Amino acid sequence: MTVRCAVLGLGRLGHHHAKNLATHQVSGAKLVSVVDPLGERAEQFAREYGIEHWTKNPDDVFEDPTIDAVVIVTPTSTHAEMIAKAAKNGKAIFVEKPLTQSLEEADDIIQTIQETGVICQVGFMRRFDPAYAEAKRRIEAGDIGKPIYFKGITRDAGSPPAEFIQHSGRVFLDVSIHDYDIARYLMGAEITSVSAHGRVLLHSFMKEFKDVDQAITYVHFDSGAAGDIEASRNSPYGHDIRTEIIGTEGSLFIGTLRNQNVTLLNSKGSTYEIIPDFQTRFNDAYRLELVHFIECVQNRQTPKVTEIDGKVNLKIAIAATESFDSGKTVWLEGHVAEQTR
Repeated sequence: MTVRCAVLGLGRLGHHHAKNLATHQVSGAKLVSVVDPLGERAEQFAREYGIEHWTKNPDDVFEDPTIDAVVIVTPTSTHAEMIAKAAKNGKAIFVEKPLTQSLEEADDIIQTIQETGVICQVGFMRRFDPAYAEAKRRIEAGDIGKPIYFKGITRDAGSPPAEFIQHSGRVFLDVSIHDYDIARYLMGAEITSVSAHGRVLLHSFMKEFKDVDQAITYVHFDSGAAGDIEASRNSPYGHDIRTEIIGTEGSLFIGTLRNQNVTLLNSKGSTYEIIPDFQTRFNDAYRLELVHFIECVQNRQTPKVTEIDGKVNLKIAIAATESFDSGKTVWLEGHVAEQTR
């Protein structure tokens, strides 16, 4: 079965997903339509990659009975509406993180997804990165004993412009949410409390939006483990994502700064090329998460990252923002991850 797909939103990441589908990097999928409010952008992509249809109106895709699945890479403020329309029209859904802007919206769309029975996968790509997947396998095999501490680093090479920051939901929702998800996944435990802190160190325009460019979240897990998660938009040397899991019998280190495994030695010392951006670092992961999504659609399987995970991660990010604003630790009541479809 070939899954006929449409991509909604052709910004930086949407273009990346659409290109993977259009160039047959995802087995079993066929990109048949692209959507973007900037019609020239959609038309240009369709012409360049030979896509049969493009439009500025998402409803053209939702109401098309020949389209099986949608990849939603539109602004977060539109996610709830897009997901609801897709579900009510029987489309399988891949939606980039975060699931929605609010927990109320998340509850509404979870109900819609469950009532319609459509498949929904949320774009937390780190679970599909080969290094993180191997780390998960090693942890489950008992190679480091019981995980007791999580340390996450996400450092972006620079800040997006003010226009993006204004609508990003702030750093804990925009950046740290990836670490919250992978922490839950690797530790095999739920986060029960967050204590978030941050400052503006370089990009003064962020103050207008109550955001920061350097942040840290201290977390506790229901397993008794603990951790800290750094988020930075101040990495002049390149894109830096690394994780450490400390266990009772060993530790795991995930990630590298090296873009190529080549070191130059000369009279000035030793140097190597650093990963320039997140698309380069997670190129395989972005492709593999869509491979997984298509397989789930074909086989009617539950994805590895569901709308429930999307709500859990959103809840943690909102709690971290509340903690930062109040200067107090926020405890997360209940374990929404225990909900089932």
